[in-house]
Amino acid sequence: MPGSCGFSPTIMSSSEPATQSSSPTIEGLEVHNEKEDGQSEIVVDFEGPNDPLNPKKPVCRSRSSAESLLIPRHSSWPRRKKWAATLVVSAFTLISPVSSSMIAPASEQVAERFGITNDVVVGLITSIFILAYAVGPLFLGPLSEIFGRNRIIQGANLWYLVWNIACGFAQNTGELLAFRFLAGLGGSAPLATGAGVLGDIWNAEERGQALAIYSLAPLLGPVVGPICGAFIAQKSTWRWVFWSTSIVDVGIQILGILYLRESYAPFLLEQKANQIRKSLDAEKGPVRHVRSKFATEDRTWRRIMKIAVTRPFILLFNEPIIQVLGLYMAYIYGLFYLFLTSMPLMFQGVYGESVGISGLHYLALGVGVTGASQINARFMDRIFKYLKEKNGGEGRPEYRTPSMVPGTLALPIGLVITGWAAQEKVHWIVSDIGIAFVGAGIILNFQSIQVYVVDAFTLYAASAMAMIGCLRSLFGFAFPLFAQQMYAKLGYGKGDTILAVIAIVIGGPSPWLLWTYGQQLRMRSKFAKRPK
Repeated sequence: MPGSCGFSPTIMSSSEPATQSSSPTIEGLEVHNEKEDGQSEIVVDFEGPNDPLNPKKPVCRSRSSAESLLIPRHSSWPRRKKWAATLVVSAFTLISPVSSSMIAPASEQVAERFGITNDVVVGLITSIFILAYAVGPLFLGPLSEIFGRNRIIQGANLWYLVWNIACGFAQNTGELLAFRFLAGLGGSAPLATGAGVLGDIWNAEERGQALAIYSLAPLLGPVVGPICGAFIAQKSTWRWVFWSTSIVDVGIQILGILYLRESYAPFLLEQKANQIRKSLDAEKGPVRHVRSKFATEDRTWRRIMKIAVTRPFILLFNEPIIQVLGLYMAYIYGLFYLFLTSMPLMFQGVYGESVGISGLHYLALGVGVTGASQINARFMDRIFKYLKEKNGGEGRPEYRTPSMVPGTLALPIGLVITGWAAQEKVHWIVSDIGIAFVGAGIILNFQSIQVYVVDAFTLYAASAMAMIGCLRSLFGFAFPLFAQQMYAKLGYGKGDTILAVIAIVIGGPSPWLLWTYGQQLRMRSKFAKRPK
């Protein structure tokens, strides 16, 4: 009889009647049978609403002896395990952006040590890490859909750890730039695959709060980094900027080993199919093929790699949703790094503050980012559930767009306040208020876009976020390069006003367009989730 988890006790060959007893049996596994050229086939899927192997389903306490053999011990995903995985992925995502900006306050020490006189090269010491963010997700995100999220995240983090330690031992400019770029490749993995992990383990009604916490890390990290980096550089040497982050990363890696498990459904079902093949190896019966629900006919390495590497570009060129949201997220991410690099210049040049005091204004950006993130985390899922119930119980990614509206307003308002307060030399607290609004606008849009993309492209979330991550990293790398020249020529008031107008033109229509036409676009998509 079926177990309490809703398992089917037998596997029946499609070429035999359901009542025949000669077909091979495996207790605790359910399959779907199909006919193919007269030969029977087992198509492996999750087993009902309470399959302990399914990360999105609640834990089931009772198991048969056969289940204990065929299902890994840590396959169940109770709520506490989901939150542990969420926090660990967020920690991986936090330490990498901290590394991206932590060297900035110590860049003058590095320039003096290696005799660097070119300002562009000095800037590259910080920004080349972000350039690697544009490259890494293009192959790490798709590869996580082949080899599993967990292997990619933890393997890439070890790569980052090795090269980040090596940065502290660099003996010349070339070595430091090369090691920084290689460390950035590994550090980009959580940004490329983290949203996919949360899409794997959380249902749509619960996903918003988890993604709100996760998406805070890429923006909070660059705020915390310069403050910590300035303190370390002042008390010690620039080499400890890298070694200190490496020490913290070792702790995060240990947490990852303890609490992070594989979550990608196609990978889990392929492992399950392999277990069934082994169990049937000695059996003689009508079964000829065993494959997972997601397996295709052509599973050669060449085809797998071709699909994995090209899918992000296919999504970019064929999905209007990715094009619009990718461009907008890239713009706000570029603004974020533009502010990170221009704030010390503004407070030192306009307000005459010291290097140490001017660095404290990063706290205003942190307050805006953190405060808006936590408020949004509380209301995003509530809004989704309310709209779902109001519209007949159908959950749609478009129900994530309401929280974009305050973000599209806060961002240009903050830009105008900050720019003109600095231009007219109004008290610094006014500029900080504007900076807090900018941080709030950035995080609200950032979170809404991420959750929408994960909801819309759940199975291909890693590839979709990889392409969006590539675009935003290119903007994050490029924007700081023209910040100083722009403000020198236009001033802070006109410069930030232009940025505000662009934010309105790109971001203003986005929530309305997604709300009105998002479902139509998803219906035409090969990759997006469609209404049931």
